[in-house]
Amino acid sequence: MQGFLKDLKISELNKGVSTGSKWIFTSGEKLVSYSPVDGKQIASVNSCDKRGFDNVISMAEDAFKEWRLWPAPKRGEVVRQIGNELRKYKPALGKLVSYEMGKSLQEGMGEVQEMIDICDFAVGLSRQLYGLTMASERPGHRMYEQYHPLGIVGIISAFNFPVAVWSWNSIIGMVCGDVCIWKPSEKTPLCAVACQHIIAKVFKENKVPEGVCNLVCGGREVGEWMCNDKKVALVSATGSTRMGKAVSAAVGARLGKCLLELGGNNAIIVSKHADLDMALIGCVFGSAGTAGQRCTTTRRIIIQEDVYELFKKKLVNAYKQLKIGDPLKPENHVGPLIDKDAVKNYSNAVAQCKKQGGKFIVAPGQMNGKQFQSECYVQPCIAEVKNEMEIVQHETFAPILYLLKYKTIEEAIAMQNEVPQGLSSSIFTLNLREAELFLSVAGSDCGIANVNIGTSGAEIGGAFGGEKETGGGRESGSDAWKVYMRRQTNTINYSDSLPLAQGIKFTV
Repeated sequence: MQGFLKDLKISELNKGVSTGSKWIFTSGEKLVSYSPVDGKQIASVNSCDKRGFDNVISMAEDAFKEWRLWPAPKRGEVVRQIGNELRKYKPALGKLVSYEMGKSLQEGMGEVQEMIDICDFAVGLSRQLYGLTMASERPGHRMYEQYHPLGIVGIISAFNFPVAVWSWNSIIGMVCGDVCIWKPSEKTPLCAVACQHIIAKVFKENKVPEGVCNLVCGGREVGEWMCNDKKVALVSATGSTRMGKAVSAAVGARLGKCLLELGGNNAIIVSKHADLDMALIGCVFGSAGTAGQRCTTTRRIIIQEDVYELFKKKLVNAYKQLKIGDPLKPENHVGPLIDKDAVKNYSNAVAQCKKQGGKFIVAPGQMNGKQFQSECYVQPCIAEVKNEMEIVQHETFAPILYLLKYKTIEEAIAMQNEVPQGLSSSIFTLNLREAELFLSVAGSDCGIANVNIGTSGAEIGGAFGGEKETGGGRESGSDAWKVYMRRQTNTINYSDSLPLAQGIKFTV
């Protein structure tokens, strides 16, 4: 695996704090990265200490004062070059993502491609940070809105997408004129170090101020410093609902801004009017892809009773064909869970499901054998359940799929919406009325609602995020860029008098 690191030209493995092109030594404890693929240690980095964090904050403040004055298209040119560097290092970075996180090689490459795509999107966006002109009720007045950068954006990312989510936030933030401080998951620090090395060359060549794009590796304590620091204008946090509530409370206490991307408990409705073979592909990839460790993973399939048995049989047969093993081998569909704690969570959820009355039709279990080089591989499993079961209401970050049965489309939508989370949803149907109902105000209550597409995977052109316990945040495309800016309303009086609004008269 050292070959991957050499290909990425990573030379500062002992340091986990960077201000763009400079690496800072800190006295924080070492974060050791172990691959779930084979259980081996890859490398370690020093985590950030409080002194180092304060230095990064200070440098970010100084950098923002200069960076915000760069014309947005010039900032976009820097981002364009970052996209080109990512193209150059896509094979090596994709392999590192796969090895450090455990997702399949195809998905690792796909995650890097997502970074490239967001760079392309942001380059165009740098010339489209539009405001709005409004008609003033006062003669001789012009009124309009414009957007200014916020300042420092704190980014807390999760292990399951160790590089893409950072790019959603940092790349959009940078073209908006913000500076960012990234605290990656302590489970995947090397992917973050690799990204920082990739952008360093671009920053040097373009004389980007030191402190525009910062990295602070570390555990929960580093995230708490970020959330409690009044100088961090926006905290974008991806992770569990429990973590999001803690972030929201800390940032809200100082009236800061939050962008939360939290848990999902996503469902696919399979109608009797569906193309069942098409639905099968969406359901199997959605539930077993990334070993069930996507926030958009399909965790529930709600099947119309007339096709329930037929579709159940198709699912069971498809699961028998899943190949589990080393994710760096292209023939394998499912890699390992991130660590042994994730395996425990999987086992606990399976036990709770059985205790509450769930019936497993594809058996769960930990994978054994010489071909499995670590203890993190588990069997993707399927259970028939009732929607009111407590375990069904929770998100388990593992490949456990729940099957439910419905009669009417209204019943199916109600079942889908009854969970606390509201990220992604889908219906497979060729019936226009069902499709339109699902997308209507009486349909899915999720931030993402798809027809004849699965729940997992999203294009960067659309705003990504969900409702309820998913946090309400929106990242990536559409007008999500506005989250990273402050809105300002401006009125200019070019007349020779001072008329007041609402026709108020005032004389002196």
